[in-house]
Amino acid sequence: MFLFYVPDMAVRPQLPEAEAQHCLKVLRMQTGDIVHVTDGKGNLYKAALLETHPKHCRLDVLETIPHPARKGQITVALAPTKNMGRMEWLAEKATETGIDAIVFLDCRFSERKAVQTARINKILISAMKQSLKFRLPQLPEMTGFRQFIARSFEGQKFIAHCHPGQKHLLSKTYRPGENALVLIGPEGDFSEEEVESAVQQGFVPVSLGESRLRTETAALAALQTVHIINQLSGI
Repeated sequence: MFLFYVPDMAVRPQLPEAEAQHCLKVLRMQTGDIVHVTDGKGNLYKAALLETHPKHCRLDVLETIPHPARKGQITVALAPTKNMGRMEWLAEKATETGIDAIVFLDCRFSERKAVQTARINKILISAMKQSLKFRLPQLPEMTGFRQFIARSFEGQKFIAHCHPGQKHLLSKTYRPGENALVLIGPEGDFSEEEVESAVQQGFVPVSLGESRLRTETAALAALQTVHIINQLSGI
């Protein structure tokens, strides 16, 4: 099954130009053929091609299949690396694995102070379609560390860092079925002041294991840890 993405499918059932061209020129589909579309909000649409135009294809929706949001939604907030290729890799793999939101943070030791979220969003869309997911991960604009940690969050909040002090493994701390927000620092780690500020805002210090991990590896490890715990718990 090839999956098309139309964010406003509920009110305007037609493939936009890029999707229409792929449908007609690559897949060689014709009027009457059945297509599958997601709006990135958890809905899968089964539709028939009504009109095949190079710039748009009108659709007749035959069936709408909602997919409720899963329990234990996961948000990873991290400082982007200088090499954006590593962040693009993370965006792709995290979407394939299953992530609900990615937030880029401007931390004290951040190597990069700006991120082109439009490019990352294209990667998220492509990965969502390729892995047959029906929810597009949220990707807000890059935000300051202190501003972000002050925001409310319904669920468990963790900060993974390498500073000395009492920390438990994320795998031993996360409670199955609850939403999780995990902070991942830059290559130089969070500053001690940032860690202290996060703890004051209710974040629990955690470890991801004995190995020192790159930023993108740590983010994916945290994501997989939460997923595995939920899967083993039958959630």
